[in-house]
Amino acid sequence: MPGLGDEIVRGRAAEGVWGGGEAGAEAGALSPLPPTHPPTSPATTAPHSTSASADASGPAQVSAAASSPGRPGDSADVVIIRRTLDEIGPVADKVTSYFYALLFVRHPDLRALFPAAMDTQRDRLFKALLTSVKNVDDTAYLTEYLSHLGRGHRKYGTLPGHYPAVGECLLTALARYASSTWGPEAEAAWVRAYTKISQIMIDAAAEDELVAPAWWQAEVVSHELRTPDIAVVTVRPDQPYPFLAGQYTSVETPWWPRVWRHYSFAAAPRSDGLLSFHVKAVPAGWVSNAMVHRARPGDVIRLGPPSGSMTVDHTTDNGLLCLGGGTGIAPIKALIEDVAERGHRRPMEVFYGARSDHDLYDLDTMLRLEQSHPWLSVRTVVALGRGGGPRRSLSGQLPDAVRQYGPWWEYDAYLSGPPGMIRNGVDALVGVGIPSDRIRHDSVEELVAAGD
Repeated sequence: MPGLGDEIVRGRAAEGVWGGGEAGAEAGALSPLPPTHPPTSPATTAPHSTSASADASGPAQVSAAASSPGRPGDSADVVIIRRTLDEIGPVADKVTSYFYALLFVRHPDLRALFPAAMDTQRDRLFKALLTSVKNVDDTAYLTEYLSHLGRGHRKYGTLPGHYPAVGECLLTALARYASSTWGPEAEAAWVRAYTKISQIMIDAAAEDELVAPAWWQAEVVSHELRTPDIAVVTVRPDQPYPFLAGQYTSVETPWWPRVWRHYSFAAAPRSDGLLSFHVKAVPAGWVSNAMVHRARPGDVIRLGPPSGSMTVDHTTDNGLLCLGGGTGIAPIKALIEDVAERGHRRPMEVFYGARSDHDLYDLDTMLRLEQSHPWLSVRTVVALGRGGGPRRSLSGQLPDAVRQYGPWWEYDAYLSGPPGMIRNGVDALVGVGIPSDRIRHDSVEELVAAGD
């Protein structure tokens, strides 16, 4: 690949590492994965929900996602890049494996930045590639999206000198498996795209370094087991941790270094600085099982920077319609506290869903909030059983239950929970008249990836 190293090294974009750090199943430095959702302005709601299913697909579906013909206005580079992606789609898994093999053989020092197990890491490369290179013409979007990644990557120990290594191995892998479409033009297009992507991430990381640490140490001060597999964990950060109700952070435990998972804050910012999370242990979930079954007061975990735009717009009088499934009730609870603290009374309707009455682990808290705030209404929905039980729970699926009430066209909607619930919930809310730009939720692709 004559000239590739020189071209990348000469540009400042060669001074960082290309990757995608802020996803629910974050695996380590350089992990090329879209963020939990691409950063949006506070007024933006779920703009990516319609494409989430495609983004959450594995590498075998890259071809389908990238095979659309060139669109009017696409630059020559984007057209060439799409052709490359079309060709490697059917063998995406091989390309990914070859890329990491090259990286670790040629640059063994980088292996320490990744988790010991690479099983969840490998499938992420082309998801981020699709998001980044397909939007390389949209500088505004790309800057917002990649700046988020650049800031989030600081917690992995990513250094400027890593970018040339990643770029070299990436293009070598593409040249090997896209032989029909690869040539001087394709190489030049990919180098230009990579250079632009890298530069944005480097600049964002450098700016963030001036105002925030790469990560926060946080001591566990309380660990309450609500059910055999759900714990409420409260921690004290070692320095002030700024965030907004409705946001989330990434968590690393001392038992699984370099393995990060996302959890929403279960309370609005508090005067004592404490942070709480609701964690459900899932099968084979490294971080979740450690947090539920192993963490105890005195243990120290790491927190990444806060992320997410599932926050309340306090400039409007719209009502708030909130759907929380399982531990997805945690950020909903934080939103309630946020509205209460503002002192601005506005109707807030909460639907709290679970598999059964037994799984409504935070119901007492929600009922106390309802009793304290006349503008708040809490309804429970259970998937199994006939309903009844506490508060005469509705039976069925959460999105279906919402259709029984309303109208909702004067409400902003918030959804938090399993991926299927969010997808169905968005469809149900749009169906009852809520504009898609007033529906907010964590990205579905992140939730699919998280699994922990």
